[in-house]
Amino acid sequence: MFLMIGISQGRKDLDHEQLVICTQCGKYGRYQVFMTFTQLLLFLIPCFRWGKKYYVQMSCCGTVYELNPDIGERIARGEKVEIGHTDLRLAGGGRSTRMVRRCASCGYQTEEDFDFCPKCGKPLS
Repeated sequence: MFLMIGISQGRKDLDHEQLVICTQCGKYGRYQVFMTFTQLLLFLIPCFRWGKKYYVQMSCCGTVYELNPDIGERIARGEKVEIGHTDLRLAGGGRSTRMVRRCASCGYQTEEDFDFCPKCGKPLS
């Protein structure tokens, strides 16, 4: 008899609509709620899930917040819940939280991780 067992990481996007002004970039954005988990696979069929964590990603700048698990579970059940700032904890920065680099030669500013200035070609410090 051949038995196939495996463990994998998973992500599930949850249905949630809430328009907010982002505290990181100041633009209008939408909360994109998702859940991450670890699952046991038996013959490639998911059997058990554990280690569930809920996150919110901003649609405007990509900033990621860890969501209060109680609120996350309610959203996963399909309840209409409004997420407050106290329910979020910053987990990772988005595009707006990158360090701005400035070229000493020409003054060009960029958030990209360039070694050389794209405008004048001089090394960025």
